[in-house]
Amino acid sequence: MIRAHLDKVLTVLIAGLLAGLVLAGAALPVALVFGIGFSALSTPYSELPNTLRTPPTAQRSNLYANDGTTLITSFYQEDRVDVPLRDVAPVMRQAIVAAEDVRYYQHSGVDLRGVARAFTVNQRDGETRQGASTLTMQYVRNVLSSDPRLSEEQRRAATEVTTARKVQEMRYALALERELSKEEILSRYLNIAYFGAGAYGIAAASRRYFSKSPADLTLPEAALLAGLVRSPHTDDPINGDADAARERRAYVLDRLVETAQVPPDQAARAKAEPLNLRPSQTPNDCTAVPAEHNDWGFFCDWFTRWWSAQPAFGATADERQRTLRRGGFSIVSSLDPAVQRATVEQVQRVYPTTNARTAPTAVLQPGTGRVLAMAVNRTYSVAANPDGQENRPNTVNQLVAGGGAIQGYQGGSTFKLFTMLAALESGMPLQTEFDAPNRLVTRYPVTGPASCDGRWCPENASASMGGRQSMWTAFGRSVNTYFAWLTEQVGADRVVEMAERLGIVFRADSDARLARYGAKDWGPFTLGVSATTPLDLAGAYATVAAEGTWCAPLPVVSITDAGGRPVSAAKPDCRQVLDTDVARAAADAARCPVGDQSMYGRCDGGTAEGLRARLGRPVAGKTGSSEGYATETVVAFTPQLTVATMAANPDEPRDAVGQAVQSRLVEAVGEVLSFALRDEPVRDFVPPSERTAFEVTGARTGN
Repeated sequence: MIRAHLDKVLTVLIAGLLAGLVLAGAALPVALVFGIGFSALSTPYSELPNTLRTPPTAQRSNLYANDGTTLITSFYQEDRVDVPLRDVAPVMRQAIVAAEDVRYYQHSGVDLRGVARAFTVNQRDGETRQGASTLTMQYVRNVLSSDPRLSEEQRRAATEVTTARKVQEMRYALALERELSKEEILSRYLNIAYFGAGAYGIAAASRRYFSKSPADLTLPEAALLAGLVRSPHTDDPINGDADAARERRAYVLDRLVETAQVPPDQAARAKAEPLNLRPSQTPNDCTAVPAEHNDWGFFCDWFTRWWSAQPAFGATADERQRTLRRGGFSIVSSLDPAVQRATVEQVQRVYPTTNARTAPTAVLQPGTGRVLAMAVNRTYSVAANPDGQENRPNTVNQLVAGGGAIQGYQGGSTFKLFTMLAALESGMPLQTEFDAPNRLVTRYPVTGPASCDGRWCPENASASMGGRQSMWTAFGRSVNTYFAWLTEQVGADRVVEMAERLGIVFRADSDARLARYGAKDWGPFTLGVSATTPLDLAGAYATVAAEGTWCAPLPVVSITDAGGRPVSAAKPDCRQVLDTDVARAAADAARCPVGDQSMYGRCDGGTAEGLRARLGRPVAGKTGSSEGYATETVVAFTPQLTVATMAANPDEPRDAVGQAVQSRLVEAVGEVLSFALRDEPVRDFVPPSERTAFEVTGARTGN
């Protein structure tokens, strides 16, 4: 026991002394040597820096489609994915040891022979030509220099050539080897080493240079990669010096022969082989989605915005993005490639990519909020556009979900849903009747063309819409004056609150101010004068489809961290925001616009009557036209799926799309629903109670 202890002391003392000789060219003071030696011996593994005990290596996060295998893109600061040693070809393990530390399995973290050899060579040549770093010491240096919790100055200090730094590496290496097996250290080293060309770790390097996994590396491939670690920036055969890479490969092969791990004839054949590179670049961020699936970029962009808003990933948006790019997450998104493809096809039938107008479309699942598709007739790219065409044909602006420079588009009569819900919730039944005139002067103060002596006075789109109306018929025919009257009955502020409750976001400053300070007088809100997006509308109508359960739009099915543990942020964020019977009543009335029939047979005319026949299953929804047909909107839903699409010119709001496009939008929505529901059973809506349909009651809240 005493002998073993003395051996350790002697090892540390000699290591400290020779390290100083190698680096400084002279012996360290005796007192310093002894101080360092005993300090190293007395420092337990548990007191090492946390970065060494649990290395904080940055790892690539991967975003997949909903099948869990189709890669959309990756996110990384360093292209790295940790792999266990068992997934690395044995020849690669042998090659890295031969290249960097041939006595790796004989020393205890510090190689005294290597120190002595380096000292002799450096003294002979008068300069530092050889180092004495073992593979374990290199691992220590790599960890400390890449610690994200250190400042740039601290990281530089971790790699500067000084006696103190070298001795510290030795101390840490000795401590590590007392607690970790050689295989564990080798595994950690292979996962942290930089191999050039942007590839960190053996998995990324194998993919970058040879488009294969590390388990499948051959002898010449392994020798090449092992040789790159010494000078990855200059010897990289893709971006650097291919001849230097060959020389380093030959060096590694020679070392494998010297250590009797590879026969000379096999090494000779490996040396004679060409490099046989098959480089592949790991995509990074949303602009790097596969070229043939460029349309996925808009979903990817929205995913990153969603991630930036999740407190589970950090305290700030910047911190959350760093977590995404360093955390090694495996993210299965909700994007359905087949539904996405079908949606893109329909959008481009409405408007081609070159058209100034857009048809952003969202497909969402009621009851979970998961988004299956996001499509728009644009190219997701940062490439420049012709003057005056900010978003055409290239854009990375979020045209479907809003945010950033995109405030949204006027939703028109689709907002009548919120007025109807507020009325139903207040106790008014679907049968609530009003003799709707062609024009109605309200009490709401306004200025401009819609003003009658300072009061808002909307009129119907057609004189034939007047007369006795119920919620069923007024919603089906989209009777403006009925809903202006209904807004007066329940209060405009309650209509605005209903919209916010169902997920409508006021991104335009003017809308946000009105919602906060002027909601009681915001009568025109019922006609959709506020900017919105297809995703917001899809979420709101999906709440009705899910019988009053609102779910925050969600881009993921599952998230697992680098350790394979599930992350709870992937779970749907849902809550009951409407009385179930109120939601059922709204769905019943929403069958009228699209040619379906309410459970009580009260539908009589609609603005998109052909949709039910085209789809061949129960469906509900609403169309909307903003003032002067500047925008057109169609939302349709079944109990299983909701689709919302809007036609607008995001660069020029005064460019009215015209009413004629509405029929194309209706057809597109029907085709998307038909395709997405092709394998789903036909489900009908649950009818509302007769009480909610016909009787005036007190407020209908709760369940």
